[in-house]
Amino acid sequence: MSNWEPPVYETYLTRTPVQLLFGVGWKRLLMLRVEHAGVILGGTPKQTAFVPWQDITAVVIWRRYLRDVTTLGQLRLFTPSDEWIDFVGVRRHPGAPPLPGPNSKLRPEQTAKLARHIDHDLFLASRAIRLWRFDLERLRSAVGAFAPHIPVRDERHLR
Repeated sequence: MSNWEPPVYETYLTRTPVQLLFGVGWKRLLMLRVEHAGVILGGTPKQTAFVPWQDITAVVIWRRYLRDVTTLGQLRLFTPSDEWIDFVGVRRHPGAPPLPGPNSKLRPEQTAKLARHIDHDLFLASRAIRLWRFDLERLRSAVGAFAPHIPVRDERHLR
């Protein structure tokens, strides 16, 4: 008999004094959890979203390049920067219910300006990888154990 347990992947926000300023307290904030029932996209309690495996078509790691705004008279030019923010999100079946999250109020035209290479629904079902550790191999291992039919796509090379 084996005592093997599937590799749950779980990561937390690094504690900072900013948490106290925003009224979150000093507790550990879950940012991402991959488990037998699905994926939890974390954040503050009001931003946390559970997505069951049956709603997920792919787990995606993507990159948003920051843009510099240069003003030349009346003309505003957006130029790509060498700086970026990585995100992890879930691509879901069309018509899946909206998720709570930090970007839940953004409209499609707003997300298109922020990351034109990412579809609106994926943008809303993503979390920025900031102030927490991300391990792609552990993520792949957990998704493979719980939902081997769900691909993990690394799309950070796309712009």
